[in-house]
Amino acid sequence: MSETRDGRMRLTVLGGFLGSGKTTWLRHQLHHGQMKDALVIVNEAAEVPVDDALLARSAELRVLAGGCACCEGREALVALLRAICDARVGGDDALASLDRVVLETSGLADPGPIVDTIRTDPVLIHHLMVDEIVIAIDALYGLDQMRKEPLTLRQIETADRLLVTKVDAAAGPDLARLVATLHALNPGAAIAGAAMGSGAGLPDHAGIEPVAIPPAEGSRAPAPIAATRLDLSEATDWPAFSVWLSALLHARGDDIMRVKGVVRTPAGRLLLQSVRKVVQQPEIVPEAGAKPTDDDNVVVVIGRGFRAEDLRRSLAYFTGEGR
Repeated sequence: MSETRDGRMRLTVLGGFLGSGKTTWLRHQLHHGQMKDALVIVNEAAEVPVDDALLARSAELRVLAGGCACCEGREALVALLRAICDARVGGDDALASLDRVVLETSGLADPGPIVDTIRTDPVLIHHLMVDEIVIAIDALYGLDQMRKEPLTLRQIETADRLLVTKVDAAAGPDLARLVATLHALNPGAAIAGAAMGSGAGLPDHAGIEPVAIPPAEGSRAPAPIAATRLDLSEATDWPAFSVWLSALLHARGDDIMRVKGVVRTPAGRLLLQSVRKVVQQPEIVPEAGAKPTDDDNVVVVIGRGFRAEDLRRSLAYFTGEGR
């Protein structure tokens, strides 16, 4: 990474497809102090932010929810960045010492337009320098996403650094093929591995033939990806909800890329997450305050090929709330 000597803040854009492990990696960096002086901006495609609950160790945190910063959320991103720069120049004590901004993009964001927007904005160009684009690639699903999701290829091609996540769960030969393919797609990018946010070694890919990824041009465009909000009541039958979610992912795991939410259960305030058919172990997250927040007991399902009303009707029927 480069250093600024002109007073501008450095900007790191952290991207990657849905469920690629961006937040886990960033959370680890914050926990160990690597980005202790950074202002973190979390961009969520869904209206309900979840990832901010995990990034409490950042010096400053801002949330952009309800639209990707590369398209419908672009104006909101520019307005937020301008406000941050104005406050820093104006002597805001909380921002005066910050020299880095980390933008964690939505899993549906294309980093290219975001960087172009910042570099061409007549105000931001004097306060921010785009330092690095880091793209997280799921070691388990990365190759499949490259074949099926044109966005994944665009993310990889724009990267200065490719971060292969979940390497502890991937088979060695498959991981080597993934690394060889990433090197072929973006030979100028540095490639590193991570497991649960910590650095991890990658296998030697010398002599490994990269997987041929067909070009996106001319291929049939996949159905659009949408986010569905599921509001859960305090009386939700949690065992029934768990069974419903497991059944849903088993039946539609290829269509449902991501499930995440913070729910209040008898066991505490829990973070629920899944990537495709893999459900992560729920973990207790800190209380947001003395009272439940509006974002508690909300689960966001991100995917394609289903209607929001059908999903809500299925959940209500399965948990008994629709009878």
